[in-house]
Amino acid sequence: MTPRLSAWRFVVGLGVVSLLADVVYEGARSVSGPLLESLGAGALVVGAVTGAGEAAALILRLFSGVMTDRTRRFWAWTIAGYVITIVAVPFMGLAGVLWVVCALIIVERVGKAVRGPAKTTLLSHATAVTGRGRGFAVHEAMDQTGALLGPLVVGGMLVLTGDDFGPALAVLAVPGVAVIGLLVWLRLRVPEPAAYEGDGPEEPEPTTSRVRWYGVVPRAFWVYAGFAATTTLGLTTFGLASFHMVDRGYVAVAAVPVVYAVAMAVDALAALATGWGYDRRGPQVLVVLPVLASVATALVFGGSTAAVVAGAVVWGAAIGIHESTMKAVVADLVPPKRRATAYGMFAAIVGGATALGGALLGFLYQVSTGWLVVVAVAIQVLAGAVLVVIVRKFGGRSGAPGGVNRPSE
Repeated sequence: MTPRLSAWRFVVGLGVVSLLADVVYEGARSVSGPLLESLGAGALVVGAVTGAGEAAALILRLFSGVMTDRTRRFWAWTIAGYVITIVAVPFMGLAGVLWVVCALIIVERVGKAVRGPAKTTLLSHATAVTGRGRGFAVHEAMDQTGALLGPLVVGGMLVLTGDDFGPALAVLAVPGVAVIGLLVWLRLRVPEPAAYEGDGPEEPEPTTSRVRWYGVVPRAFWVYAGFAATTTLGLTTFGLASFHMVDRGYVAVAAVPVVYAVAMAVDALAALATGWGYDRRGPQVLVVLPVLASVATALVFGGSTAAVVAGAVVWGAAIGIHESTMKAVVADLVPPKRRATAYGMFAAIVGGATALGGALLGFLYQVSTGWLVVVAVAIQVLAGAVLVVIVRKFGGRSGAPGGVNRPSE
């Protein structure tokens, strides 16, 4: 069925959905550390819970990605995932019990896992027309506009209510309702986004269980996923970073969302810059990621307010690349019929690294912030070495790993 919106309009439409949704869940994430601390959580709990939440958002995509490809019901999975998130967030500030809030943080991330592969696949079809890097970058920039507004809304509410998390998170239900309305409208306008790209030639089905698992995606994908997992392992969550800000007295609770909002603004700029760079230069633009992650960790866990805030800003740039350009590479590595599965696999691998990294850095924080920085930087050096191997071995004339053909300009 021919889409009733142009590819760019569809990208922008999904971008507005992400913008509004980010107001909801990024508003909540911006205060997850202080919220947990207010209920009696320590650094290890904060690191483990926020890491587990990110892991849930990523690892469970292995299941949702496969099921999305099997059912081909991309819109149903996308809408269901957003509903879970929109319902979970307002109750975080009302629960008042540590274990319930911990569970809701993870449930909110489960919603992201449910919708992630489906929504990213919908977007990938349209970016075949707009250009992978540019399409994903514009979407991420709009996404992060919401991530900028959400924390500011929460921060403003905390100021008005005297650091009361209940009203600050409850107000986020309003943009959540708008998300569902817009998704339904897009579904009616573009029921089959694959029409932007076409499904391509039929692929022979693998025969053995081993081949079915490993043969779904090309070998270059696994090497690339190894790089993504390594660099994620050494990147702190904002939950742990914000816990450090408040615990050491560097930043007031109500100011934490403002710091997060600034980081998200930088996130959007980094996504645009590397997205355009990827379309021109290929995966070598990702070399800046381990560097940014190392600098962010060293500054965030530094010894002054200025260093902590600067580190959060650099962290935002690293996250922007994680959320945009890294996903664009996957779209160029895997054909459309396997793309949701590939995104699920990719997210699961990165999610495992997120959970392990959250617990590891949370533990190291309790031992020594110095050791935390040393270990995190060492991990990023290893990630940089893996990326060099990827660029040298799999880089093609098109600039995509494995020499995958890219859409014409």
